[in-house]
This record gives sequence, C-alpha cells and structure tokens, in this order.
Amino acid sequence: MTNSMQETDKADVILVTGTNTTWNHPVFGGMIKKSVKQKGVKLIVVDPRDIDLAKIADIHLRHNPGTDTAWLMGLQHIIVRENWHNKEFIEERVEGWDEYAKSLEFYTPEKVEEITGIPKDMLYKAAKLYATSGRGALYYAMGITQHTKGVDNVKACAFLQMILGNYGLEGTGVNPLRGQNNVQGACDMGALPNVYPGYQAVTISEVQRKFEDAWSSAGPLTIGLTSTQMLPAAGEGKIRGLYIFGENPMVADPNTNHVRHCLEHTEFLVVQDIFLTETAQLADVVLASASFAETDGTYTNTDRRVQRVRKAIEPIGGSKENWLLICELARTMGAQGFDFPSAQAIMEEINRLTPSYAGITYERLEALGFLQWPCPSVDHPGTPYLHKGKFSRGLGKFFPIEFKEAVELPDPEYPLLLTTGRIMFHYHTGSMTRRSPKLENEAPEAYVEIHADDARQLGLTRRDKRVRVSSRRGEIELGARITNRIRRGVVYIPFHWAEAAANVLTNDALDPVTKTPEYKVCAVKVEAA
Repeated sequence: MTNSMQETDKADVILVTGTNTTWNHPVFGGMIKKSVKQKGVKLIVVDPRDIDLAKIADIHLRHNPGTDTAWLMGLQHIIVRENWHNKEFIEERVEGWDEYAKSLEFYTPEKVEEITGIPKDMLYKAAKLYATSGRGALYYAMGITQHTKGVDNVKACAFLQMILGNYGLEGTGVNPLRGQNNVQGACDMGALPNVYPGYQAVTISEVQRKFEDAWSSAGPLTIGLTSTQMLPAAGEGKIRGLYIFGENPMVADPNTNHVRHCLEHTEFLVVQDIFLTETAQLADVVLASASFAETDGTYTNTDRRVQRVRKAIEPIGGSKENWLLICELARTMGAQGFDFPSAQAIMEEINRLTPSYAGITYERLEALGFLQWPCPSVDHPGTPYLHKGKFSRGLGKFFPIEFKEAVELPDPEYPLLLTTGRIMFHYHTGSMTRRSPKLENEAPEAYVEIHADDARQLGLTRRDKRVRVSSRRGEIELGARITNRIRRGVVYIPFHWAEAAANVLTNDALDPVTKTPEYKVCAVKVEAA
C-alpha cells in the first residue's frame, strides 16, 4: 500500500474494487465502514456481487468479471473529457501524457457499457463523484490481480490516481490489500524470482556483488521461475525436487488435477508446514513448522508496517521455528553463513543489506511498537505514505492500455462465468480454520452462488440442494445457494474446501508478466447433482 490503513477517514472518497473487504480483511473493512458512517466519507464499490460494503456505498457498479481494465479506463475517459483531471500534477510529476490521453478515446461510456455491463449513466456518476469530491483513496485485492491481464488492471488503477493527483498525500494512493498476514514481508525479503531483499534486482551486477560479498554466493544474473512455472516444470521432469514452505497448492493453485499430476511426478518433494495439508500428504519428507505463537521474529503487514512477534510458548511436538529449520538444512547441505543464533541476528543482517529496512531494529520496534518502511536509518521515523513530492523513479509514467478479453469466456457448452473468492469464517485453504470446531460449524461445506434467473433457466429449484459444477479441467459437487446477490450469468464459489475445491475448475492461464493465474474468470456449467 502506498498509504496507511488508518488514513481511511482522511479521504473524501474511497473506491473499493476486487475485494470483499469486510469478509477478507474484517478489521480494515470495519475501518472503512466507520469512516463512511461516522466521518461522511463517500464510497464507490465496483464488484459483480452485492457485498456488504455495497450496502453502504453511494454508488455500486456491478461489472462482468474480467472487464476491470475497461471500466477503470472508462472512468478516466469521462474525467478527462469533463476536464476534472489534475493538470498541474500531470505537468509536474508525470510523463507520457499525450499518448496516454489519446488511448483513452477508445473507452467511451457506450463502449465500456458494451464490454462491462455497467450502464453508462452509472459510470458517469461514479466518475464525477470520485473526481470532484477531493482526496480519493483506491483499495483493491486479488479481484484485480488474479487475471491474465492483472498487470494492466493494476496499471489502470495507478493511472486513475495519477490523473487525479491522488499521490503523496494522506487519504489517497493505490492500496492493494494483501491476502495473507506476511505476504508483504515475504516479498520484501526477496521471496520473488527477480529480486534480492528490498526489491534489489538480481539482474544488476553491482547488486549481485553486494550480496556475494555478504553471503559468499549470490546465484546467477538471471531471473528464476515463479511458483506457477515451477509446478509445470516439475511435472515435465525439468525440475527434480521441490521444497514447498507454508503453501498448499493442492487447494490454492488453479487446475488442481494438473497440480496433483505435477506433484506426483516430482522426484523429491519436501513440504514444511504446521499441519499435514493436502500437499504435505504427497510429500516424501515433511518438516514440522512451529506456529506464530511458538516463534520470534517480525511480520510486515499490508501497509508496510513491521511489527514484532514474540514467542508465547515453546514449539510443540518436535516442531521447530521456520528460520531454524531452514538454517539447519542449509548447514547440512554445506552452505556457509547460516549460523544465526537468533531471529534478531537475522534482522541485523537485514538492517545491513536492505536499505528500506536499515532503521527497523528490534530495539526500535520494542520502543515504538511498529515502523513502516522505507526507514533508511535509526533516526528515521518511518514512512506512513509514499511518493510525497516525487515518485521513486522521478516522474511517473503513463503507458497506453489495450483492453483484452479473459482467456476463457462462456459458450454454449459452458454458459456461465465462474469467479472465486473467500468467506469470513475460513482462511485461505482452511488448513487452520477448518480445524476450529466453531468456524467449521459456521461454514461446514462448499457452496456455489447462482442467480435466481440462471437457476430457473437451468431448471434448478431451491429443492435442489446440491449441484455439479464442471469446467474443461474438472468437476465438483457442492451445495447450491440461489440468490440475487450475484450478477446474472455469473456464479461464485469460495475456494476453502479441499473436498469440493473451486480450483479444480479454475484456469491456469497466466498473466504474461507476473505469471499470476486467472483464478477469477473461467467458463463452467451447472447441473442438478
């Protein structure tokens, strides 16, 4: 996030898209609701479902899944046409404007309505409210990124904020809400194939030398594979061994039948986790991790907030802290430099090698509670919001964006569009929450939401308690919920249940840049079971 979660009441208007925030991030969802209800902040929600935030929104736009680029660019078309854009900000802080402005001509309200299903008058009302209300904050999650054109969607979000000057101020910015509690921290520490810790590129020789001096080895000057590339490579025999740490691709990854094939054809599979997940059950070796309550360290949350985690109890049942397991394995394999005596010693190395974390020490965290990166020195207060005065690259840069369809759309054989997501009571693949009797009692089985008109057309009634949902990749059987909260022609399945995993159905087509799968759009058919 460019800005902090506490800034919701500093905004004049909030745009929420691709996130069912009150279910997926309940604490933050409550902060948005409080700002709207008690502070008078305006709210625009763009979602194909009638989510909770839509009930308190000034405007709710219901679009066809997979058409986010079109409505985001359509808003900008109207804003520029009506002369609501921030010319001073564009002239001083952005380049590439003329070519970009010309590219917006394609996204007329009529064209956007044809692509997205959003009525042109509603699109106009949303553009006017967002552009003329004052400071605007934009929040999104995986409903924006999990597409074969996720990069285009994110760029369109960034460009909407640039044309309005919504950067470098409280209550503004582009704010992706992370899906898990330390995804931001994992990325910060180099858990990506193209960067070292602190987003220092592996392709720059000076950067490589820095880490080679520190670690005695730093690998080649080439970008590695993403997780979504590793699994197919393992299935083809190009990768012989996989070490899966804290992930459950047998439920979380798209096209689950193909995932199983790839894992079963991996020559040597190691899984490190706190439970015997569906993926761990396929492993040759399982390393027993300690949970958060048995661990010392730090987490970095969605708004770059680094916080201490303190061990409450000693690890149970022979499990070990994750950093300790990795260090012991590395030493056993002959690696040098893995003789850290504590988690704090690891943080001290991070302070030395990662400029954005240089001033985030255990001593300061103990005294202050948290710090937000970038924090380049021990006398720096941390950074609540980014891009004050200038962007990290100097000038922001516009790129024309061409609308692209999803890879797979409905047809006569598979006439409905599937989108997936989460519910309030379960977390990700359910490996933790489904072991909680209270949470499991709240949501014990998988279900599909289908619009009443679609159900009627398919001959389904409320007596049909269970249905079969099929795609080109597989089929599952699950409960049916006939409802008007979902858009016609669209069905929605939460992905938490391994016994009826939504990702058996989803498409493993990837964004060409990030290699993120298209979880949010694929074609399916629904029949009474």
